[in-house]
Amino acid sequence: MSVFIDTERLAVADRDVVEQWLAELTNLPTASGLENSVVDWVRAWADERDDVELSLDTGGNVMLTQAGDHEPAPVLAVAHMDHPAFVILGDDGSFEFRGGVDAPYFVEAAIGVVSRADGPSGTVKAYDDEAHAGRAEFDGPVGPGDIAMWRFDDPATADGLFQAPACDDLAGAAAALAALDRARSDPELGHFGVVLTRAEEVGLIGAIHAAKNRTLPERARLLSIETSRELPNARIGEGPVIRIGDRVTVFDREMSNRISRAAEQGGITHQRRLMDGGTCEATAFGVYGLRATGLCLALGNWHNRGNLAAVEAGEASAAKAMLEEISLDDFHGLVELLLMAARAVDSEDPIAESLDRRYESHSRYLIP
Repeated sequence: MSVFIDTERLAVADRDVVEQWLAELTNLPTASGLENSVVDWVRAWADERDDVELSLDTGGNVMLTQAGDHEPAPVLAVAHMDHPAFVILGDDGSFEFRGGVDAPYFVEAAIGVVSRADGPSGTVKAYDDEAHAGRAEFDGPVGPGDIAMWRFDDPATADGLFQAPACDDLAGAAAALAALDRARSDPELGHFGVVLTRAEEVGLIGAIHAAKNRTLPERARLLSIETSRELPNARIGEGPVIRIGDRVTVFDREMSNRISRAAEQGGITHQRRLMDGGTCEATAFGVYGLRATGLCLALGNWHNRGNLAAVEAGEASAAKAMLEEISLDDFHGLVELLLMAARAVDSEDPIAESLDRRYESHSRYLIP
């Protein structure tokens, strides 16, 4: 049976346009529970594509799928829409910080409201690390629900690098959407979709909600995307990472192996690593019985912590907030890896067959 593809309707974005999506998404104001700006951007993106269906689950997580019935079972790229941020609680400048950042980064920190045009600037005057709350003095009025972030230096122009306030995990969301945009023109990838979760930075809450309440298709295979702290053996610029586990657990063995093998055979520059700098949503999905593995980008200045190693070692005179940083080549490589993974998870796994052959050839050594 032939498949008609309306190439005009399914025209996909080029590299420059995808990088524009990356820039827009990673500069949106967002915080756990206050992901509205990201949801609005994604909704507008989906509205421009009549073959993409958008829905929200009971927790506000966003799912984007391709119209029609598709086989095999869905493969869903998952990224989260929030980023560590100050959430203003009152007009006195009191705030809650939603996300994981070390106490030294709050000492007399220069911050500013980013959820309103020309939002006022301020300085943190008190912070309780256990309560994740504090108070800042601002040079203009603030109110409950305002989102603030540190004031950053202008982005550097180093060749091949991209800097923004919220690469974690809006760069992952941009990569997932870019992959979906390309999958639309391939009839073999109609089963590929995207899930964008909420409140990851305060404990994987959106992912747990989706898993516990079964708002994801039961047969779905999940590709949990993160931008994860750069490690000595997982460097920025050396390719996207096939993440076989995090600080807490390891991920689906068969999915990880199939994707790794396909990437190797397909010549995609990549790294295969245990990224144990933090915990990601694949852990939550796996605990609740869903099949999931991880993909990620090595990230500089994780959670906007510029000199983190020195701060952790007690060697920094002051903690400096900085824009997060990724490699553009790694980012585009992640888009390619997502599309390859969507095919690879249903590929043949030769490991068992190989072991069977070995056993048949050499089991005689076990005979007394």
